[in-house]
Order: sequence, then structure tokens, then C-alpha cells
Amino acid sequence: MTQPRLAQQTATGRMYARSEGGDLEVPSITTVIGCEANDLGGWYAYTAAQALATDPQLPDALRDTRRRRSLVSHAAKAAERHRDHAAQRGDRVHDYCEQLALRAMGRDHEVDRARDTLAEHHETRFADSADQWWQLFRPEPLAAEITVWNSTVGYAGTLDLVARIGGKVCLIDYKTRGTDRAGRVKAPDPKVVTQLVAGLKAEESLVDATAGEWEPWRYRDADVLMAVAIGETEALTVQAAPEHLPVHWYKFCALAKVWARNSQLATAGAQLRSIAPPPLDSLPTGRVAGGTQVVTAETVAGPAVD
Repeated sequence: MTQPRLAQQTATGRMYARSEGGDLEVPSITTVIGCEANDLGGWYAYTAAQALATDPQLPDALRDTRRRRSLVSHAAKAAERHRDHAAQRGDRVHDYCEQLALRAMGRDHEVDRARDTLAEHHETRFADSADQWWQLFRPEPLAAEITVWNSTVGYAGTLDLVARIGGKVCLIDYKTRGTDRAGRVKAPDPKVVTQLVAGLKAEESLVDATAGEWEPWRYRDADVLMAVAIGETEALTVQAAPEHLPVHWYKFCALAKVWARNSQLATAGAQLRSIAPPPLDSLPTGRVAGGTQVVTAETVAGPAVD
């Protein structure tokens, strides 16, 4: 997948600049959405336990304390390995989908190279599902991997595809998904609606990354926000329900404010500082219990908080 030329990973998430080599100014759409709390404790615990239970070294490690500790440490990182593997696979599938769009637009493409890369990782079935989706929906690509910007709220992002399907202009986001026990591809997470709405509400789109040239966003009135879950057995297409889009937009704007405050605090230095108790002879007289002076809210007052 073509990496956004203006994006860069930082300590506070992925950030975008207005031109190549320019200052990083705003967070990415996915970085903003990442501010929403997600409880993955159960999944992490299950993944670690499963990795340990299926490790062929487990029987021998049970008789060796050092090997057992090493095995437990390895299992504890199973969720991170799974996450990283899924992200890399997603990049490869996105790359293939991008090449399909470039080919359809009559531009230079590397469809064969992208499919070969998937084949090297035994992932050609994802390519087959993507091909099937293109055959069924017959999209007419208008833009692929297009970077957009919103100065009012303060964010940027790169959209997978803008295409006309059945006469409707659609903003499309690909999601690489696994399959359930019935062999059906799993549906995208509802957070994709928030992601698509943020793309819809962009104000500008990138024309030239080197020159930092932008133009007004042409597709603010797109008819359909669409997510395509691409799995090994099929591609599932879902539409964001129009009646819920305003709520998702309000939610995104709120998360953008959370990101801004988190970023501000991340560079503000220590948030807590230790303090010593005041000398006993300097305290005002407080309540006395059992002959011991007790510091109360009336004897020691802290700074007011707005």
C-alpha cells in the first residue's frame, strides 16, 4: 500500500504535514478515533493462554523453571504478535486493492506484483475476494488513496477509494477481516462509520505533496459511505446508516478534543509531584483526637480548581 507521503508516526500517534518535509500539524483520523477506550483485556488474556496451551515446548518446560518463565513471557506477547501480523496482512491486501483501482483508472499499476506478494504469504484468497467484489459492484474509481484535511477540527487522513457505483458517489474503506466458524467474513467494526464520516467532512484534498498544493474537497456530498470487509471466503459490503451520521460526527469532534488535551498533557511534564508534610509548629490549630493534631480541610487549603 502506498504510504501517505505527508504522514509520520510520532509519540502521540500518526501526524500529518501540509507538504513534504513540513511541520507535523494535525493527527490522523485513525489516531483521533484511537482515543476511544477499548477493553481488550479478555482478548489479550485468551490469546496468551491459547499460545501457551498450544506451544509444543510446554510439556518439557513444566519441569524446567527457566524454560517455563521464558515460555510464559513468549505467550504474554502473543496478542502483540497477532496484532502486528494482522496489520501487515492488511497492508498487503490494501496494496492489492489500490493497484486494482489504479489499473481501472488507466494509471500505472502493479497488480501482478501485489498479488505475488500476497501469494508469498499464502494470502491469495484475499485477492480473490477483492477481485470478486470488483466484478460484482463494478466501481468507477474517481480517486484512490487520496489524502484529505480539515482545518476547522484539526485532522487529516487518507481515504482508500472514492468511486461511482450504480450512479452514486461512494467513499469506500477496506477492512481485512477474518472468517467465522461458518466460513463467513466478519463484519467491520461500527467505528468505521466514524472514520468514514470524518473523511466526508474533510475540507481539502491533496493535489501535490511536494508543493503542498491542496484543493477544496470535491466529495463532501458523497451519496454513500461504504465499508468493504475483505476475507478469505468473500467480501462483505456494508453501508453506513445515514440517520446515524450526525452522531458519529459529533463523537469524532469530541474525540479530537480529547486527543488535543492528551497531546498537550504529554508534553507538559510531570503531572504529579511529591510534597512533604508541613512542620507541626506551623499548622493552625485543628481538631485534636487522642492528643494528636489532625490536619483538616479547614487547616490546610489547596489551590482552587476551575
